[in-house]
Amino acid sequence: QVHLVESGGGSVQAGGSLRLSCAVSGYTYDHYCMGYFRQAPGKEREGVAYIDSDGTAIYEGSVKGRFAVSRDFAKSTMYLQMNSLKPEDTATYYCATATARYGGGCRAIFAAGVEYWGKGSLVTISS
Repeated sequence: QVHLVESGGGSVQAGGSLRLSCAVSGYTYDHYCMGYFRQAPGKEREGVAYIDSDGTAIYEGSVKGRFAVSRDFAKSTMYLQMNSLKPEDTATYYCATATARYGGGCRAIFAAGVEYWGKGSLVTISS
């Protein structure tokens, strides 16, 4: 059974920083994608950043240049460092994983479907 345990999040003022963590247990192999999605009130869930088993990172939209995703394979943990935060970054952030069953990168893997979700961490940015 795979489990995703999230930590971090909270409230900061615009321009501040936060770090999210996602610890994974239960996989018996390393070739799975990890990623963060977010859902703001009244909006659909959207992808934020993904990281492959070889460390390749992909960022979506407005977070490019401000967020950094990393992965500690020894700890089976993913981190999302969020800098220069804006009020529009306010959302619940969800950790996700999916087995990399084929090539094409994690964006394609997640587009085909998420295998496991974390419970979410609320991030609130005040102006």
